[in-house]
Amino acid sequence: MKIAVASQNRKDVTGHAGRCRRFWVYTIENDEVTAKELLELTPDQIFHGSLHNAPSPLDGTDVLISGGMGEGLVRRLAVKNIQGVITSETNPDAAVTAYLDGTLATMAPHSHHHDHDHGHHHPE
Repeated sequence: MKIAVASQNRKDVTGHAGRCRRFWVYTIENDEVTAKELLELTPDQIFHGSLHNAPSPLDGTDVLISGGMGEGLVRRLAVKNIQGVITSETNPDAAVTAYLDGTLATMAPHSHHHDHDHGHHHPE
C-alpha cells in the first residue's frame, strides 16, 4: 500500500492538495511504514492545472491525505482508485499513523460552488 501526504513545505500537511507540488509517499507493509520518500511534481503535473484524465506521478498510490481538497479532486482521485482523505492533522507522520490505526479525524471536501476567481473556469 502507498499513502501520499500533501506537504508543500516538507514539514506540515498542506491545506490545498490541488495546488501542492510536494508529497511524502509512504510505503506500507503489514500496517507498518517501510519507506518514506519525497515526490516533487513539476508545475504542469499539479492536479489544479492538469487535465482530469492525465497520468500523474501519484497514480498507483492508494490514499492521498491533505488538509483540504475540493469535491472535484476527490472524484478525480476515486476514478484512479485513490482515496482522498482530508484531515486537520498537521504532522504528516502522525496523519499516516492515525490513518493506519483508524483514528485519523477526517473532514468533508469543500465545495467549489462559492465565488472565487483565480483566472479560469471550473467546468461542472
